[in-house]
Amino acid sequence: MIDLRCIGFLDKDNSQILVAGCQSVMYKIDVERGQIIQEMPTLYQYMILKYCHYVCAATTTGGVQLLDPESLSVVKEWQAHTNKLSDMDAQNNFLVTCGWSNRPYGPPTYESFAKVYDLRKLQQLPPIPFQGGAAFVQMHPKMSTTSIIGSTRGQIQVVDLMNPNTSNLHQASVLNSMTRLTLAPSGAAWAIADQGNVIQIWGNSRSKLHFSESQVATEFGDDTVPLPPMAFDSDAPFSTIGMPFYKEKLLSAWSEDLVYEVGFVSPKIDPDVIKHMTPTSIGLRAPNPRKTLRNQATKLNILDSNGTAIVAPKFLSERARDSDESPENRRRISDAESFAEGLAGSTKADVPVMYRLMEIKYSRYGVDDFDFRYYNKTEYSGLETHITNSYLNPLLQLFRFTPLFRNLALHHAASGCISEGCLLCELGFLFDMLEKAEGEKCHATNFLKAFSSIPDAKKLQITEETSPQNTLEVRIQSANRFILNQVVFDYRGVALDDSKLYQNLNHRIRNPPPTFSRVLEESFKRESNPRVFCDKCRTYRQVFSCETVDSVPPVLVLNTGLHKQPEGKQLWCVKGWLPERIGISVENGKVMCSEGERLRNLQNRHIRQLTIYNLVGLVADVNSGDHQKPHMVSLIDGFPPPIVKAESQWHLFNDFLVRPVEKKEALHFATTWKMPTVLIYQHQSASNAIDDTWKQSLDTTCLFQNWSLNPYEVARENWPAVLDPAAESPGPGTYIPIDTEFVRLQQEEIEILASGDRNVIRPTREGLARVSVLRGSGPDEGVSFINDYISISEPVVDYVTKYSGVTAEDLDPQRSHHPLVPLKVAYKKLWLLLNLGCIFVGHGLIKDFRNVNMFVPKDQVVDTVTLFYNPSRSKRNLSLRFLAWYLLKENIQSQTHDSIEDAWSALRLWKKYEEFKDAGIVEKMIDEIYTAGRKYNYRVPEKREERYLGLGTSGRETPDAGSGVSGPTTPVGKKAGANEYFESPGR
Repeated sequence: MIDLRCIGFLDKDNSQILVAGCQSVMYKIDVERGQIIQEMPTLYQYMILKYCHYVCAATTTGGVQLLDPESLSVVKEWQAHTNKLSDMDAQNNFLVTCGWSNRPYGPPTYESFAKVYDLRKLQQLPPIPFQGGAAFVQMHPKMSTTSIIGSTRGQIQVVDLMNPNTSNLHQASVLNSMTRLTLAPSGAAWAIADQGNVIQIWGNSRSKLHFSESQVATEFGDDTVPLPPMAFDSDAPFSTIGMPFYKEKLLSAWSEDLVYEVGFVSPKIDPDVIKHMTPTSIGLRAPNPRKTLRNQATKLNILDSNGTAIVAPKFLSERARDSDESPENRRRISDAESFAEGLAGSTKADVPVMYRLMEIKYSRYGVDDFDFRYYNKTEYSGLETHITNSYLNPLLQLFRFTPLFRNLALHHAASGCISEGCLLCELGFLFDMLEKAEGEKCHATNFLKAFSSIPDAKKLQITEETSPQNTLEVRIQSANRFILNQVVFDYRGVALDDSKLYQNLNHRIRNPPPTFSRVLEESFKRESNPRVFCDKCRTYRQVFSCETVDSVPPVLVLNTGLHKQPEGKQLWCVKGWLPERIGISVENGKVMCSEGERLRNLQNRHIRQLTIYNLVGLVADVNSGDHQKPHMVSLIDGFPPPIVKAESQWHLFNDFLVRPVEKKEALHFATTWKMPTVLIYQHQSASNAIDDTWKQSLDTTCLFQNWSLNPYEVARENWPAVLDPAAESPGPGTYIPIDTEFVRLQQEEIEILASGDRNVIRPTREGLARVSVLRGSGPDEGVSFINDYISISEPVVDYVTKYSGVTAEDLDPQRSHHPLVPLKVAYKKLWLLLNLGCIFVGHGLIKDFRNVNMFVPKDQVVDTVTLFYNPSRSKRNLSLRFLAWYLLKENIQSQTHDSIEDAWSALRLWKKYEEFKDAGIVEKMIDEIYTAGRKYNYRVPEKREERYLGLGTSGRETPDAGSGVSGPTTPVGKKAGANEYFESPGR
């Protein structure tokens, strides 16, 4: 610091000041902490600093600069006076300056004009004449356009800036010359100082002037107390040496890139081996005591090397084999939960284990073999992460637990909308699946696929394929804005300005720190200075614009915008800064926000315009650095239907990991690893307002009509016989056989480890190619009413025709002779049947519904895999072909698969099971099937094998309980489609 001349505030709360002078460095100082925040180099020398929207700075050369309060960059600059300025004041968007002017001969003299500038339009206004020479200027603190100008001779002029011709002139009696003119903060008086050290107080009346009765001495800082002497020698205990107070990470806390896993200490040699050692030419030799198996090693750790990550549980197939698993060897999530305690003071490496990035491990059976229940013991379902754009999982969970959002999506999904790119429908399908799953694994494949297919999503670079350079925080906030805009468009059919759908919080650190309601209130005050074209001047002019608010919505979705204002992170770390309840009132376009005691006072006054909001939840960015991949989690205080509770109960949703947390933990933030990105508040009256009336207003039109992308003449030849709405309307208890076929959209990605083991990085991704649904009873039993082929927009890597029966020609709209429909239409038909209460009959439906991205409750599924499964005889599931060959005496799937044939076979197998059940011989028949399966290796023998083994083709009747005859009767073949018939070999 060389020559400091001026001090000016940087905001309205006077929490930060700017210090400058005749030197090349400016200082930004925090008044509360008394610390220099930032040192900024400058090319100018400043004499006066004033704050009014901008930092108004007067240079030593007579110029005036407007500086941006945040970056302190020069916004506008002009030459106010030919010599330096004597005084300057700014208030209420006006800036008034006084100064000297150069004369051709002689010293500079005070100018006879006070210069006026409009800070909103950034242009000069007519100057104010002052014949005595304007030396001092003050803006009236209460009257926005009134200014007081004074000269060194004691002349004082009160003038209106908008009407300079009307003014009041006063003359003060001063000794020699006036040295200072200052107004009181109330505006009731002004003080004049002269060279005789006399201060004069001017005012309207003595009764309006108030002075402090006692003088307050200037407060100085306490003297530094010297530290007491401390003996430090070999005899002094370390406990006598205190630790300094610190807020930053210590150097002794090594980062992860400096920590390496070196393995375990070599095990001790068995004493029996040492006892019997004998020397040889190359060392010592001893017989093997045979106490362990060959290459057996003792397992020493349960957790990983740093003790903070959850070890993946055993695969379901492994648990089935290890039936003798002991409690000591069983991996429990509670072993890792003990490391999640003590959130306060977390450093970059101290991310609690439950907040860490979750990864799915794959076995040779794919993702279905992963034990998701290990991570989720609650009744709320999580979402899987192996799908592209799954970074949206926390945001989707937050939307789901917002009742008004949830009700809107489900009501729209129940309508007649069949638009393929409708995100609102996909949200409704997703929310319904998550509620029906009740804690089981789910994934948002269909929604994420629809999200990625929208061209605007790629243009905005919010998909993982198009935004590798954007941070996750920026991407999810942009996606939040995009989804809200798209939902409004899907619901109303009109695109809105996305700037009106959300608000970015405007953080400004002040002293004292502002409350959350104050920050939210200022975020609604959106002011700008755009450049518009003036028809009169025929040029572009900068204007001032300000948005007003007429009303507030029932749901507030807020982006924190901390990536734009990182200094606001310290506000979120204040305990209790984020309130659970806020109040918002709108009056004459002005928004006023309140919380805490102020909100309770307003409620007691019963203000009509006051709207109370409750916090639904938030999306938090977990980014600790230290070579850890950032990700998002959601913390939500909400309940899906039919659960409705009054007390708050927070849950952490970390993709497929779900666990209850305390409110203190949910609302705790740390700049080192956890910061909020998206908040949702909902109207208090809408809390737990679950509306399920959509189930009684389902639009089932698409079930009773055919629809196809193909030309009408081509598709009509293969259209199925649709249901008759008068006689065949599906409802609760209606049994419908179903089968689906899939094609591969992405091959399995694997890596071969150095040990030779095969590690699955990403499993095979399949897409629905065909779905067939048949009538399960009535005169047209076995006739299909849905036989849709799916139009797939993604590249197909393998049609697996041998197992799916689908060829490339079948899915090509130009060449296909089958009815082609979008995935949305096929999915909605199944979704309607599910919510109508129909019972699906099929073989291996768990995997089929998972690939379709639908969850069906167990009481609505009849799966022949489960019916004919006996784990005590074998862990193997019986194939549909083998069951049909043994029980129905039919050879299906001999050349290729056909979904209508498979669904029809599953229906008859179920009816066979019911016959066995009525006869009381279910276990006996299943044992017989497994016996035959082991005999033929669970394969259908060829014709020559049947003749060699003496197997007939005629069906057998179901025996009575206790009779010696075994085997069922093959029913007569039924119609399987509009133009197809399948007959049993017995006929």
